[in-house]
Amino acid sequence: MKVELTEAEIAALAVLKGAGEDLMAAAMIAKEAMEAGRGRFKRARRCIAAGIAELQRQERTVSFEKAVDAALEARRERRVRTVYDFRYFTRRFMKRCPGLARRKVRAISVQECAQYIEMAFDTPRQRQKARLILSGVFGTAVKRGWCSENPVARVEAPRVVEKQVPILSPQEIKDLRQSAERYQGGSCAAAVGMMLYAGIRPHEVARLSWAQVDLRERAIYILPQHSKTGGARRVTIHKPLLRILRTHRRANGEKICPPGWLRHWRELRRAAGWGSPAHPWPQDALRHTFASYHLSHFRSYAELQVEIGHRDATLLRTRYVDQRPVVNAEAFWN
Repeated sequence: MKVELTEAEIAALAVLKGAGEDLMAAAMIAKEAMEAGRGRFKRARRCIAAGIAELQRQERTVSFEKAVDAALEARRERRVRTVYDFRYFTRRFMKRCPGLARRKVRAISVQECAQYIEMAFDTPRQRQKARLILSGVFGTAVKRGWCSENPVARVEAPRVVEKQVPILSPQEIKDLRQSAERYQGGSCAAAVGMMLYAGIRPHEVARLSWAQVDLRERAIYILPQHSKTGGARRVTIHKPLLRILRTHRRANGEKICPPGWLRHWRELRRAAGWGSPAHPWPQDALRHTFASYHLSHFRSYAELQVEIGHRDATLLRTRYVDQRPVVNAEAFWN
């Protein structure tokens, strides 16, 4: 069957051929554009322009590694510990998840985020924190227009069952204190005393200087930028800690801890008998020992809450204080 084409139809075929090799595909696209425009040329062109803009928006993205760099830059004014944790967790994601560093953030799905968290971290508590930090990376990416949503928001948070942390026995307390006095001439003794008798966290004590210790008022002042939660607090210096601080007192401008504090803290514990598979160090043992002995002796959740820097007493009741191993609380404080 012979079909005769008008000059306009021949010209249209020439235009379609100029768009590519497949005339049929080009014709179908043109037909779809006209249908979307409800048969009106101007509306069809507006549909095409809107589609181009949306496609460009979708294609505007960066690699996960670039998104991490941007998220870190946005957090550069945060507390040192916050930045350290953010950097540590994101590096571990990229180390343990092959190809993640180069993946475009817009292409990463909810399911992939859940897999990355499982692959990179082992315990529920680690995965809980990893989820928060990964969400922070995508939150920055959303603000920059590199992805349209935060996929981590739809990843179920790992369930963490709070367990009571064991506290040190009187003999273990004695061994640790003796080890602190012997280790490098007692350079870490004041820090160990503050953790044991004031409940100050290892990373908090690392930021303290002697200018924040007032022996006359018997108080240690934790500044907002030095605390884990960002809140200032005044910690009481009780008798055993007062003796330690008087013995090891240094100039106001000096730090409480020696350089390389966390390494020294590990070595000191090892010297006192902890650190082997048979005798691992319980995380936050000194802070929990302080809380348990404090409540046993002073009998006040409200006072302990203020000293330890918690917003309420919930965590103290569920995880922190274990009264059963407390032996002679009065002797502990004297």
